[in-house]
Amino acid sequence: MLIDPKGLDFRVLHHLLAGAIVPRPIALVSTVGESGVQNVAPLSSISIASVSPPVLSFSVSTRRRRGGEKKDTLRNIEFAREFVVAVPCTEEMAQSMSNAGAEFPSHVSEFEMTGLTPVPASFVKAALVAQAPVNFECRLLQIIEFGEHPSVSSLVLAEVLAVHAKDEFYIDGELQPHLMKPIGRLLEPYCRTRDIFDLRVEYTL
Repeated sequence: MLIDPKGLDFRVLHHLLAGAIVPRPIALVSTVGESGVQNVAPLSSISIASVSPPVLSFSVSTRRRRGGEKKDTLRNIEFAREFVVAVPCTEEMAQSMSNAGAEFPSHVSEFEMTGLTPVPASFVKAALVAQAPVNFECRLLQIIEFGEHPSVSSLVLAEVLAVHAKDEFYIDGELQPHLMKPIGRLLEPYCRTRDIFDLRVEYTL
């Protein structure tokens, strides 16, 4: 079937893209806004934009709130220009992660409402997520916007300033992701990553 994305409404196009690009890792992005409230929200669009220098990328939202109001995460990033990316979301963190996705009022901290634990970072004001295997302290490089109001997607490019990895997952100088029990996002449901296997290139010239 040949599908022309032009003319598809937002929901149909979202389901087409999100249903094909799977599984997606889930990150928790921790921010602090002008009010000083610690915010944390789940995002399933995290990716590596560059290794050297280390740059992460993620889309904050694919649709803004009614009336065009920006979500707290994007607004806080624009204000503070620094934040924390906590990855991956694990099986043990799954329910807290899901709860953090609720639209709490801006003056309410998701940390307090979900049981996620904030820990002071070394270089940024946003908090680390204690439950996360890895926390990246980040500085904003650029925000690129796509779409038209109110369906605007904001692509955030973030320079990694520091990395915090739990000792039990960082062995002999390398992360051991299979020990983390990470979960992923399909379209609507989630998936576990317990069933893993190795592949080697067999083709030779």
